[in-house]
Amino acid sequence: MNEINQSILTLILLVPLAGAVLVALAPDRFKLPNWIALLTALVAFGLTLHLPAHFLLGRGGFQFEVNRPWIENPVIHYHVGVDGLSLWLVVLTGLLAPIGIVASWNAIKERRKVFYSLFLVQQTAMFGVFISLDLMVYYGFWELSLVPMAILIAMYGRKDGPKAAMKFFLFTFIPSAPLLVALIWLYIQTGSFDFTTLQILIAHGSFPAGAIYWVALAFLFAFAVKVPVFPLHGWVADTFSEAPVALAMVVAGKLGLYSMLRFHIGLFPEQARAVAPWVIGLAVVGILYGACLALVQRDFWRLMAFAALSHLSLITLAIYGMTLTGWDGAVYQILNHAVVDGALFILLGALYDQYATSQINAYGGLAAKLPRTATLFVISALAMIGLPMLGGFVGEFMILSSTFSGVSKSWTVAAALGVILGAAYMLWLVQRLFYGPESQMATSKPPHDLKVGQLVVLWPLAVLMLVMGLAPSLWLASIQTGVHPPQSRIPNLSPQSVLSISSLGEAQR
Repeated sequence: MNEINQSILTLILLVPLAGAVLVALAPDRFKLPNWIALLTALVAFGLTLHLPAHFLLGRGGFQFEVNRPWIENPVIHYHVGVDGLSLWLVVLTGLLAPIGIVASWNAIKERRKVFYSLFLVQQTAMFGVFISLDLMVYYGFWELSLVPMAILIAMYGRKDGPKAAMKFFLFTFIPSAPLLVALIWLYIQTGSFDFTTLQILIAHGSFPAGAIYWVALAFLFAFAVKVPVFPLHGWVADTFSEAPVALAMVVAGKLGLYSMLRFHIGLFPEQARAVAPWVIGLAVVGILYGACLALVQRDFWRLMAFAALSHLSLITLAIYGMTLTGWDGAVYQILNHAVVDGALFILLGALYDQYATSQINAYGGLAAKLPRTATLFVISALAMIGLPMLGGFVGEFMILSSTFSGVSKSWTVAAALGVILGAAYMLWLVQRLFYGPESQMATSKPPHDLKVGQLVVLWPLAVLMLVMGLAPSLWLASIQTGVHPPQSRIPNLSPQSVLSISSLGEAQR
């Protein structure tokens, strides 16, 4: 078992990459690329389940850790590991991959080898972001995650894929340049890209205060665009409108929010506290701005884009509220948001594939014709708006309560208003799509309800939404071990010890 624990993260990284190679080499017939990709994703998901099954709650720090020299100059280590913060995000990435493949099963009809190969490369990149503890390895996976996404949006966009792909790539790639400069500056000062080493040195004041402030700001800028944080959201609406369903599930939120917690607050807690009031203000604006724009949308892909902006801004508010309960709620809401969005994107994709339009006004009265679609859509919508007993309620309650007690009552009221507006636009969407008089489109086309493969994916997601609402401790027990204030996990070292760590980095360099 110890040998498996030592190699499990490497296997999780390599399996999707091997699957991508197999898909690229396989003939594109009899849906062979689909089956290889699905089998690969299921194997990877099965491997991720090893992590929570063998995660030790009473043990602090990183588990399943591997730290081996990789490149001598500059000094880069293959250093990977997970803690309570990254544990469930790795599992979530494994879960979303087979869901995305099932959602793409009939939607992707051309160049399937390219699609599924790049999709699996994207999964590898996301795994790498969540488990990397060497900052240069992390940066490599961070940049790798942009490439398959941009290519696939350009190739499979619904109307103007190349334009949306270019906007997505430029918005998310350009902020990575100052991030790279910041990483190089840290390496020049210390001779190390190791997360733990840098965390100790920064915590003990080994850098000029002014310089480290700008380094922290470069980190925050790159992560804020990826979330996105208002007003850096210009890429979201076009990307959601053009991206294939499988990519829309993973395009926003998780990587940026995780990176804020791990690499901004985790490395620069004092600098994060200094900018927290500004980020909180932008987050509250994003909550209300996204919700108001979602209310007036007539295209359901754009509605989902602005809904994501609102919900992700709520999580950002919790992160920079700088409270332990808020961090617990933020990570939990990331998981819940991804599960709910996965279900909603499959359902909206099924409607789009059948009726070839995303205009909400073209729909109406589909509940009688598509009862399974309507039932699962209502469940997912209720989970999204935070109905008690579903997962969304737990995350939103933790976020709002921590904001009320630890940040500001006024900001809490504003954020709660955004949650109420979220209920309004989701219930309005349900009513327009499935209830009321039947539209001409609904009566003119024969109905095709969800197929067995889609139901096999969607009903477990619906059950998961219920379990997350009724038994949140299944996740929170391990999440709490990873989101303690960074200072409490940094040893209280003497100046001589800090100097020796710095000298070790210089020697390695």
